[in-house]
Amino acid sequence: MKKFNIKVDGVMHEVEVEELGGSMVSAAPVTQAAPKAAPAPAAPVSSGPKPQAGAGSVVAPLQGTVQTIKVKVGDSVNSGDVVAIIEAMKMENDIPATASGKVTAIHVSTGAKVAAGDVLLDIA
Repeated sequence: MKKFNIKVDGVMHEVEVEELGGSMVSAAPVTQAAPKAAPAPAAPVSSGPKPQAGAGSVVAPLQGTVQTIKVKVGDSVNSGDVVAIIEAMKMENDIPATASGKVTAIHVSTGAKVAAGDVLLDIA
């Protein structure tokens, strides 16, 4: 058995190959690249407890990144108005208001990572 290093999609792998016969062609030795550092985990949206969904809460229907918050605290909205945009899998998703009323709190900011079910904002 002979050991060889091969590179596949930029990642080095060590393999063992059994010689079955015939002549061998020598090749230059391959050095193994240092492993890449894992990316840093995303920062949490806030350090406090997550807000609980209430009757007028608008929650994220899917996991993604908040691209735009289209309202501010005090704005009046109608049910169905687009209040935020979340990007998920390279697609922008309009997030509608679930009730008519005034925006009383916004719990996320542009660029924040959200999970499905996270409270985005409250309407009363």
